[in-house]
Amino acid sequence: MNIGVIFAGGVGSRMKSKGKPKQFLEVNGKPIIVHTIDIFQKSEAIDAVVVVILDSWINEMNKLVDKFQLTKVKVVVKGGSTGQLSIYNGLNAAKSISTSEKDIVLIHDGVRPLINEKVLLDNIESVKNYGSAVTTAPAKETFLLVSKNHEVETVVDRNKSFIAKAPQSFYLNDILSVHNDALSKGIEDSIDSSTLMGSYGKKLSIVDGPYENIKITTPDDFFMFKALYDSKENAQIFGI
Repeated sequence: MNIGVIFAGGVGSRMKSKGKPKQFLEVNGKPIIVHTIDIFQKSEAIDAVVVVILDSWINEMNKLVDKFQLTKVKVVVKGGSTGQLSIYNGLNAAKSISTSEKDIVLIHDGVRPLINEKVLLDNIESVKNYGSAVTTAPAKETFLLVSKNHEVETVVDRNKSFIAKAPQSFYLNDILSVHNDALSKGIEDSIDSSTLMGSYGKKLSIVDGPYENIKITTPDDFFMFKALYDSKENAQIFGI
């Protein structure tokens, strides 16, 4: 099985939306998280989806699953107190529906809706070939590594600089094993799955993704997504 683990357990404080988490803000009549799940729903390569959501919004999420006929969503579970713990909850839910030792999980942000079918297929193929897949985009600007005193320590070669995005994909048993070990050692707030796997010396392979594969975190991100979505819709309507 290829299982999408879509986590959206945060409250989105930087979005400054009143009373509604960012993943439930609507664009063209659909919440952002539904736009995201839709890509997994429509992909023939995806067999099932697990959604990790705020505990108090599980009922609302279940209603959206029914309303938008998201039939691949098999489990909706509550998030944890950190992103790592939310992913862990999702991985355990994926394990509960897993059918093989070689099942693959594509771990994805619920507020990162600007991916496509090719990204999903490339992730799955990379895991089969190399054991991992980190969706990336090449850096457009130069990165600097600086000291605590704000002095430049290293100017990173832009040709070797990539921005880690999502999905980040692995064999389910591999990533779950690392999570279990990390939690046994008190590690609960790793920034993302690739960082956690890398800290255990696991080899990481990258796949190309669209640069516009943004994580909707701030109002600027929201309006950028809306503009890009409207642009794609207009392109279809006018045959551009």
